[in-house]
Amino acid sequence: MAAYEAARHEDSTLVSLAGQLNGLAPVPTPEPGVEYSFPLASTQAILQTGRAYIFSEDKLDEFYNQVMEEYRRSGMPEEVFDRSVAYGKAVAEHIIAWSSKDNYKQTRSFPKYSIQDSPSTWKPTPPAYMDAIEPHWNKIRTFVIDSASQFRGQPPPAFSIEKNSDFYKLAYEVYETGKTLSKEQEEIARFWDCNPFVMNVRGHVMFATKKISPGGHWMNIVDVACEKAHANASRSAEAYVRVALALADGFIACWDEKYRSLLIRPESYINQYIDEDWAPLLQTPPFPEYISGHSVISSAAASALTEVFGDNFAFTDSTEMEFGLTARNFPSFFAASDEAALSRLYGGIHYRPANENGKIMGMAVGAFINERVRTRSKKEAKA
Repeated sequence: MAAYEAARHEDSTLVSLAGQLNGLAPVPTPEPGVEYSFPLASTQAILQTGRAYIFSEDKLDEFYNQVMEEYRRSGMPEEVFDRSVAYGKAVAEHIIAWSSKDNYKQTRSFPKYSIQDSPSTWKPTPPAYMDAIEPHWNKIRTFVIDSASQFRGQPPPAFSIEKNSDFYKLAYEVYETGKTLSKEQEEIARFWDCNPFVMNVRGHVMFATKKISPGGHWMNIVDVACEKAHANASRSAEAYVRVALALADGFIACWDEKYRSLLIRPESYINQYIDEDWAPLLQTPPFPEYISGHSVISSAAASALTEVFGDNFAFTDSTEMEFGLTARNFPSFFAASDEAALSRLYGGIHYRPANENGKIMGMAVGAFINERVRTRSKKEAKA
């Protein structure tokens, strides 16, 4: 958002998000009649804002210094450089101040999730048996949607341990699928795993492997799309912010459902009622099963990307190559989001309804944001 608000002045058809997003007051504007480098201002804004939310400040500072040196060597007049950086700082400070009122800090002190006695509810899973993550995420201020519960869909299937029940059959599908995966299905599951905190056990030693998150994967798809479309700084910022809003509100809506339904994970159910030795291909994330986060945020992100770049935008997703996986080709953003949803069945992470209903929720969130948020003037939008 900080990057967009600074970069949008490069394109007169782009409009501010102030007044469109929940609680966002008018953002500082540049001084008229003087020269700015708005790509530089945008870079300053996003890196300064990002630094406020991460733990790896040293790495970001190193990157920041490198990028700023590149701008200095571009031949830009010193006064333009200084003025642009100052404007980027002003935008960053505004966005950081707005974000400080989103209730995130308050939720850090809320009580942990308490494990329920009911057999239908989520229990910690191996190998780390971690506490449930973010049980109060639905209390975070939404960005565009009216509330965390606005897009409540169908409830999860009724829990049962009877072998002729629908629930048992859904769990058995996960079990059988995991045992008979083709090479292609395994590749799909691993490509979309996107577990940012995988626990590894080596004898008595346990350590975490940190990789990309589901949201990070889709933000990299934005990069891929912008490169293919030869998007300039302002159009790229527009694409990034629209996807970021879809991801953020998608996660809030999804987590609201997760901690309402509290449904047991396939790994726990299968080990208890079908096969105690079965293990999923992927490591089970530490939070309730229903509804699928990958499915929700992937379809929401695909909606945002389609809004910017159009349907049938073919691309090669190279996101996971740095982690040793092969790039995958997709004819459209929705084709990618459909595969991301299905991958969770292959990985043994979700029952089928969580994926299918997750896509429905994500589409609804994405469509609402596309309708509610305007990044271009009405005249340009109609064109």
